[in-house]
Amino acid sequence: MRTRFALRIIGFVIFGFIGVAIGIQLAQIPALDDSLALYINVISGLVGSIIGIFVVPWLILQPLKRLQKLIQDSPAHVISSGVFGLFIGLALGGIASYPLSQLPTPMGEFFPFLGAFGFGYAGLMVTITRPDLLQGLLERFFSRGEDCEAEAEAKDAEDEECRPGVLLDTSVIIDGRIADICRTGFIQGELIVPLFVLNELQHVADSADTLRRNRGRRGLEILRQLQEESPVPVRLTEADVPKVREVDDKLIALAKQLNASILTNDYNLNRVAELQAITVLNVNELANAVKTVLLPGEDFAIHVLQEGKEHNQGVGYLDDGTMVVVEDGANYIGHTIDVTVTKVLQTAAGRMIFARPSENDS
Repeated sequence: MRTRFALRIIGFVIFGFIGVAIGIQLAQIPALDDSLALYINVISGLVGSIIGIFVVPWLILQPLKRLQKLIQDSPAHVISSGVFGLFIGLALGGIASYPLSQLPTPMGEFFPFLGAFGFGYAGLMVTITRPDLLQGLLERFFSRGEDCEAEAEAKDAEDEECRPGVLLDTSVIIDGRIADICRTGFIQGELIVPLFVLNELQHVADSADTLRRNRGRRGLEILRQLQEESPVPVRLTEADVPKVREVDDKLIALAKQLNASILTNDYNLNRVAELQAITVLNVNELANAVKTVLLPGEDFAIHVLQEGKEHNQGVGYLDDGTMVVVEDGANYIGHTIDVTVTKVLQTAAGRMIFARPSENDS
């Protein structure tokens, strides 16, 4: 608000002077008397000031917001190309300023500035939209060496930039397994944490409920570990979707804007994102995919921990958390026995294995 107010004041003063200058030129018409000329000067100044109050904030703030968003979402080579194009445009604007300054007053006083602005803006937009033009221009004047190692490094850097980013949601950060997954190298591309996700994580950490507070603090600690120890780059971004209120909806909209995928363990977010053609990496699905695969008829050892829901059943768990229901296993609670797989059932919660004691333990 302070910036907008300051810009309104600046626009009021500058456009007021412009209006007065135009009024002075109009007042020089011979048919006008002095009192009418004074009225023209006053009215021109007021009109110019009123225009400046509304026009200057729009002329400055809107391009600045777009430029800020463009810088946040653009790769480094696009930004450097845009800076170079801006300098070229300003140089051309400087060349064009002299003939523009020869125009009659007041055009000769203001058109050079408008020309410099127009050329600079055109140079910036052209090189940002087509950064390959600058690369082609440089290749014409500077020959590239035949060093294969340098070309390989450039190709690796280009591949790294082309990899889509991965947006993290609050649930997967609190879950904590993402830190171990990143250490294995399975995640490719940059991990992106929007500030609205970080704010939600902080809100959970400040909760009055002890369980929620501990979960939020653990999430903040996991995020710190990711930034310090993860081989995958982690970046915080201020990119936002102000018109969307819910965090999950913001993530989906931001994924569309950045052409990124979403890493989560939230079932509902997973399904909604898939319906909108967003790539989703679900930690729970990954965990289920890497669980031990056992086929009916195979034997293995299991420690029976507790009774099952049905009569005379025992329940145990594999190292990866897979539940094993042992028929006629109630008598073996507290013991490790050999069992034979009878059936493997895939449910929404994960994989369940049904087995019965092997003949040696019967």
